[in-house]
Amino acid sequence: QVQLVESGGGLVQAEGSLRLSCAASGRTFSNYAMGWFRQAPGKEREFVAAISQSGSTTSYADSVKGRFIISRDNAKNTVYLQMNSLKPEDTAVYSCAARPDSGSRYPNEYNYWGQGTQVTVSS
Repeated sequence: QVQLVESGGGLVQAEGSLRLSCAASGRTFSNYAMGWFRQAPGKEREFVAAISQSGSTTSYADSVKGRFIISRDNAKNTVYLQMNSLKPEDTAVYSCAARPDSGSRYPNEYNYWGQGTQVTVSS
């Protein structure tokens, strides 16, 4: 079992940046691939980025490629999402998720979820 806690959300202007953090409990963090998802009002949960257990492989949604960077620090049991050049359409609740396998872009394949952190981007 893994507990995940996101932080770092907030209100920013378009073209601004935020870095989200997801802190995981447990001593086996490195066994889990991690993902970031987001859900905006009226929309389904959307894949944002994923990272492999070692951090050697990453994957991004087309909408955030070149703007967002996912990374992890296994020594700190933390995964990050650096969000740059933010757009109003990035506004959503961002959640991190853990999966005891390889990374996935499908939320139903993740086992553990944080409660989410709100990111609001104003124009």
